[in-house]
Order: sequence, then structure tokens, then C-alpha cells
Amino acid sequence: MIKKSIFYISILLTVAFISSGFKQFKSPLNDNNLEEENYVSLNIPFTAKYFIGFKEAIARKESQGEYKKINTLGYLGKYQFGMETLKSIGINDSITFINSPKLQEKAFVVLLSKNKYELQDYINDFEGKIIDGVKITESGILAAAHLGGTGSVKRFLDSNGERKCKDEYGTSVRTYMKDFGGYETDGIKAIKDAKVK
Repeated sequence: MIKKSIFYISILLTVAFISSGFKQFKSPLNDNNLEEENYVSLNIPFTAKYFIGFKEAIARKESQGEYKKINTLGYLGKYQFGMETLKSIGINDSITFINSPKLQEKAFVVLLSKNKYELQDYINDFEGKIIDGVKITESGILAAAHLGGTGSVKRFLDSNGERKCKDEYGTSVRTYMKDFGGYETDGIKAIKDAKVK
């Protein structure tokens, strides 16, 4: 009986000793004062500046990451697509789209491919330059094209930042270029008439 008691007490003391050496991890995501514009600069493990981090940062900005979100202007889903944009990549059914996370993820990548094709010369000509105080990167250009379309990106870059293109809510192409710059988007293939299959 005494041997059993000593055994159990020694186990408890060992566990208590080992666990006392660990410190509580305070995640910045649990901080109620975390401002949305700082979200993209968080160093979250396994996302950081990788493509997954790019996707999730844009989703956070667009819809708080909600697949079922429809905004006041009728933009749909996690990445807030308009119907004209969806039609341009081969999606004609908004109900199916809003109810399919898989389709939304595919649509995002397909639109990036299409925009990358259309903006390839701009990416080659402007990447690494500073325009209106923002270092231009491929991911920043692609994010800005998602916000305001490829035409807005071209106007901003062609005017050396003089034309302040904004969406209906007042968010500028410049802001997206700045906030989403430096992510890894090399894996996105430039495809002229990219369609969701």
C-alpha cells in the first residue's frame, strides 16, 4: 500500500514539476484591441507570407473569412465577388457559388490567374519600384486587381500613383498594394481566359 502511494505521489510531483516550466502563450489574435489593418502583418505560423496567408488575409479584409457573406452592394462570398466577375470566369449561378466553399476557393485562384495574365507586363515593369510610397509587388498588384479590377491597377501605375482609384466603400488600390505586398504568388499561372472547371 505504501509503495502504491509513493508511486502515485512521485508521478504527481513529476507532472507538476514539468508543467511548471511552461509559460502561457499569448496569441495576438486573442487581443480584443487588434486592429483590422494590422491583421495582414501578423506572423501567424504556416501562413506568414505564403500563398495561404495571402488568401486568408484578403478573405479577412473582404468578408471576415465568411463564405456566406453578401455585402450591401451584392458582392458574394469569402472573397466578395461581383456577378460580372463570376460570369467572366465561367460561374453563372450565384446560389451554387455562395453555398460552395470549394467553388469559392477555385474562383479566387482562377481570377488571380486571369488577372496575372492581363497584368503581366505591369508586374514585370513595376515590381520593386516605389509608387506613391508603396513598394510594388506581384501580390500587391493582384490584390489590388481583386479589389478594383485590372483597369484600376493600370490607371494607378500608369499615373505614377496620381490617380487614386477606390472601390464603392472608399478603399483604395494603393491600400491593397501596400497591405498585401510581398506575399508568395509565384505559383499562380498567368492564363488568358481562365475559367472555373
